[in-house]
Amino acid sequence: MARYRGPKSKIARKFGEPIFGPDKVFEHKNYPPGMHGMSARRRKVSEYGLQLKEKQKAKYTYGVLEKQFRNMFEKANSSKGITGEVLLQLLESRLDNVVFRLGIAKTRDAARQFVTHKHIVVNGKVVNIPSYHVKPGDQVGVREKSKAMEEITDSLHSRRSTRYEWLEWDGTQMVGKFLNVPEREEIPENIKEQLIVELYSK
Repeated sequence: MARYRGPKSKIARKFGEPIFGPDKVFEHKNYPPGMHGMSARRRKVSEYGLQLKEKQKAKYTYGVLEKQFRNMFEKANSSKGITGEVLLQLLESRLDNVVFRLGIAKTRDAARQFVTHKHIVVNGKVVNIPSYHVKPGDQVGVREKSKAMEEITDSLHSRRSTRYEWLEWDGTQMVGKFLNVPEREEIPENIKEQLIVELYSK
């Protein structure tokens, strides 16, 4: 499966929430897509269907492919702690997600692109792997040559007012610090991780 590059509003409507961020289309059509719209009679979703939908939502939200997601679940399952929570913590620790959370990029897609195009440094060294796992204490910033990039400066200028307890940002140096792995209650994504655990445990 290749990375999804189709209409994001359609996917957001499928899950009933703007999983890719602010979405004007979703605001006007916050019901499932389809020719019958809100009038369509929906069949009762099975337990398996609910679990699968939750997994798909998590994958689309974080922009992770099936094999990557499965590997992360296996890692979470073999780690100490609650599997579902550890899974979300692993997703939050991805470099592309950290770049997005810091406000360097407006979306995770943009963050992934900044990383692959070598605009991001970790502890002063260029890292171009979006799935790279950031560790507590690591510093994530913008490469010196890229600090004047319009896309980055525009994103930082319109930086979200939301602040995350596990991240620290120095606007003068354009560098952030990953203080610690976030607790589940700190992660804002509306994902029922237990359903994903149940799906993979079958």
